[in-house]
Amino acid sequence: MPDPITLIFRTAAGTETRVSASPGQSVMEAAVMNGVAGIEGECGGCLSCATCHVFAPEGLGTPGPDEDAMLDCTEVERGPRSRLSCQIAVTAAMDGAVFDIPAAE
Repeated sequence: MPDPITLIFRTAAGTETRVSASPGQSVMEAAVMNGVAGIEGECGGCLSCATCHVFAPEGLGTPGPDEDAMLDCTEVERGPRSRLSCQIAVTAAMDGAVFDIPAAE
């Protein structure tokens, strides 16, 4: 069994929550399974709700066309690092990565 990967979720207020994730799991699944506030994942990762919006670390790729369209529907205005966490697969290289959770307006 591979070593767990630590992901860090940081709120706009600066509070950090560290969670363990497994390779291949989505960042949203790791957040929801660990009760991270601000990551709802209402659609379960089907790319239809935009309730898992995060500001991802640099270097995690760019949104595909469907994700890009859904990012226009987020509660908080998108930024250059905006991603839907359901579309980011956890990899070992992400150990210690910080995902910023946008402040609800």
